[in-house]
Amino acid sequence: MIARDSYLSQLIDYMGDRQIKVITGIRRCGKSVLLFQLFYDYLIASGVHADHILQIKLDKRKDAKYRNPIVLSDFISKQVKEERGKYYLFIDEVQMAYAVPDPDNPGHEITVYDMLNELKDYPNLDVYVTGSNSKNLSRDIVTQFRGRASQVHVYPLSFSEYHQAVGGDKRDNFDQYLIYGGMPYMLNLKTIRQRQDYLISLFQEVYVNDIIERHHIERRDVLEDMLDFLGSSISSLTNPTNIANTLNSVKHAGVSENTVSSYLEYTIDAFLISKARRYDIKGKSYFDYPNKYYFTDVGLRNARLSFRQIDPGHMMENVIYMELLRRGYAVDVGVVTDRRNGQNKQKEVDFVVNSGDKRMYIQSAWQIPAEKKEITEADSLRLTNDFFKRIIIRSDIPGSITDKDGIIHCNIIDFLLRDDLITP
Repeated sequence: MIARDSYLSQLIDYMGDRQIKVITGIRRCGKSVLLFQLFYDYLIASGVHADHILQIKLDKRKDAKYRNPIVLSDFISKQVKEERGKYYLFIDEVQMAYAVPDPDNPGHEITVYDMLNELKDYPNLDVYVTGSNSKNLSRDIVTQFRGRASQVHVYPLSFSEYHQAVGGDKRDNFDQYLIYGGMPYMLNLKTIRQRQDYLISLFQEVYVNDIIERHHIERRDVLEDMLDFLGSSISSLTNPTNIANTLNSVKHAGVSENTVSSYLEYTIDAFLISKARRYDIKGKSYFDYPNKYYFTDVGLRNARLSFRQIDPGHMMENVIYMELLRRGYAVDVGVVTDRRNGQNKQKEVDFVVNSGDKRMYIQSAWQIPAEKKEITEADSLRLTNDFFKRIIIRSDIPGSITDKDGIIHCNIIDFLLRDDLITP
């Protein structure tokens, strides 16, 4: 069992907050395991009796009757006896519940969200749900509760979780993680062929098919080509217009910018792709476009391209971005203007990382040749010209050093294994 302590801690912190706890995230990232095994074990170890933990899995035949929200509500109401203490309700695949006519209000329907919003008002009941498939993604589930939910967003395994699970040499593990990523089931697979086949199948049979089914996409070819484009251009700025022009030029797709923009949003809603917006560091404002797009799991990105474009610099940048999100930071792509010597040139800071009123600037650099004295990464950081931390994350140095300009140079593996090593 993989310890997912950061998510477990979030669930523990939300206990008893009188809100519905909704566990969100890309499919197959471990949401159900977190709730039905890790959190369940925590409750048992804390002294909660097993019969006070009500577990309903709506995708299982034995629980199919509870897809009717009235039947579900009646069952829970009968189980929860106030004089017998606290109860915990777990519901998996909550989106599989269907709406039924409201017997008291002709012409109206009752949904599972209506019933759960009523159930959460029981003073001795704590409600937790998971769910995401092509019919109702977990992002939608949060919306359905209309501000009455606390969200715990789960990502694929971080490198720290992966390394802890497999053990051994951290450099070897990092090399594997950079190629195959952190989808939890990967730990059960022993050969390169098994891992590659699993990730390729997962991408096609789960994520792509889910998006197509949910949004009734007619141009599967455009969606597929767009995903190829995004996979090939991680760490590069782009926008729907650029993507559409490329597809029309290379693939003769005959696709509009609006169609590409919609398809792009669908991949973001499915938690497959994440968008990093461009931020003007000096002007303190956002640009409308272009943006950067990263894959939620770098192994899925590599699988999308059939493991043919193994470019470690770009892959490392993807890993760093997702790690920053996993740690709860707000992350943008920074832009700073160089006006030295009469110039007016925009330069990029890979990541502007914010936590409340704190900030740090991060550059990703796979390797920096020793003879290269003036490097683009450090030059962009110098131009920020404020008091926030400036960091370059690299693969070619051991440990961490601070240069004469106060810029921290940090080893990528150390950064990934210690979330307290670099903070704003």
